[in-house]
Amino acid sequence: MVVKIIIIGAGVGGTAAAARLSKKGFQVEIYEKNAYNGGRCSLIYHNGHRFDQGPSLYLMPKIFEETFEDLGEDIKNHIDLLKCPSNYNVHFHDGETFELTTDLSKLSRSMEKYESSSEATLINFLNYLKETHVHYQRSVKVALKTDFQHWYEFFNPKHIPDVIQLHLLDTVYNRVCKYFKSDYMRKAFSFQTMYLGMSPYDGLAPYNLLQYTEIVEGIWYPKGGFNKVLQSLEQIAVQYGAKFNYKSDVQEIIVDDKGVAKGIKLVNGDVINSDIVICNADLVYSYNKLLPKTSYAEKLGKKELTSSSISFYWSMKTIVSQLKVHNIFLAEKYRQSFDQIFKDHTLPDEPSFYVNVPSRIDPTAAPEGKDTIVVLVPVGHISNVPNIDFDKLVKRAREQVIDTIEKRLKISDFNSMIDHEIVNDPRTWQNEFNLWKGSILGLSHSLFQVLWFRPSLKCKIFDNLYFVGASVQPGTGVPIVLCGAKMLEKQLCDRFLDGKVEISIWSKCTSFLIGLLVLLIFWFFFSF
Repeated sequence: MVVKIIIIGAGVGGTAAAARLSKKGFQVEIYEKNAYNGGRCSLIYHNGHRFDQGPSLYLMPKIFEETFEDLGEDIKNHIDLLKCPSNYNVHFHDGETFELTTDLSKLSRSMEKYESSSEATLINFLNYLKETHVHYQRSVKVALKTDFQHWYEFFNPKHIPDVIQLHLLDTVYNRVCKYFKSDYMRKAFSFQTMYLGMSPYDGLAPYNLLQYTEIVEGIWYPKGGFNKVLQSLEQIAVQYGAKFNYKSDVQEIIVDDKGVAKGIKLVNGDVINSDIVICNADLVYSYNKLLPKTSYAEKLGKKELTSSSISFYWSMKTIVSQLKVHNIFLAEKYRQSFDQIFKDHTLPDEPSFYVNVPSRIDPTAAPEGKDTIVVLVPVGHISNVPNIDFDKLVKRAREQVIDTIEKRLKISDFNSMIDHEIVNDPRTWQNEFNLWKGSILGLSHSLFQVLWFRPSLKCKIFDNLYFVGASVQPGTGVPIVLCGAKMLEKQLCDRFLDGKVEISIWSKCTSFLIGLLVLLIFWFFFSF
């Protein structure tokens, strides 16, 4: 008997899961509310300009390669990857500029300007790189390739040597301060947590793995846009029999009286039955809007979320040569700007922001002689804070971005170079993609929202219901979600195709007690 699986949402997780599961012989049908695939990882077109609506940084390339290898494909036959000649130009408040690059000799010389010309600068940087390497390797092993379905798996003693080296009780910013003295370099090597929708002052230390992968593996860009990855995965899924249904908005996940998911009901009234339901829609939205009411749904709604963004998509009349592929503009009051995002849930008085110019590396992103520009301004998600006028915030963000670009790049009348503008703000993310409170990256990655503490891929309340995406294990970000799709494939194959030996209760308890003892010892010695 062929097992029928319905997947809600054609985002990264849903599309990758569809490709993997259809290849394994499952009957897979995907239902997507929008007319296009990718969710946040989709494209916007306007008069020859192409914009990446969400992700634009192709990081951790080995995970992408592994995904295609698992599907029996060579990624090189699907995607033409372009390596960015330099990672970023970082622009500081006083006009100073720092180039982050994979060229270590060039990077070292640039750091000397802000640190010192002594050998200590290079030694400190290499020690920093060593630590981030350890964080990268251990995080991939423990967080990205370990499926924490049960509590006893989290306390398995085999994880202890890796966990100890992850500095889980420290933050990204604190670790950076250990190796860099200047405020400039501390900012330049910590802003990357913005890509996880987090503050470097709160982000767990292991997330400096982002800096490692950028420096060592480089930043890449798929020719034709990041969505090319999704297009290729969809083609592979269809090749194995998966069926994608667009403009098919799901109204509810059907759950019977015994608490078993039986299928879905669309907004148009159609009912589709299935053996398994996989939800790639936003987790908090799904529990609160698609499923029967539960206390867990209310609890999820109160969990810590990542930030939102005000994103501008500008069709330019000309080429803005002062801008590189990736550009970072950092606020002078760095910590205060993050506090206003994550504590006050608003737009900072002086925002830091990211500018991406895809046409600088891929000429197909814009008409000849013109640029395509995407600006991402981190902002607080929709909250209960009264009297927040998002129209005014968008207006202020636009004015501040243009003013900052003009001053720091010495460009006059930048506004007149903009031919056309599209804007996404927290309301757009909420309405267009059903992202809870407009949080663009789902649940945050605080200590008690990662690993086993993060919601599981398998629903613990309703049977035959699974999740995949940013807010469940292992976490947010395109390569991370791809790892989640692989874990989900294994769970379903173990259940329906291969079978799995149940671990005895004694083994579970032994793992728990040993692991808990070691963790308590670790906590005692390393928390003071």
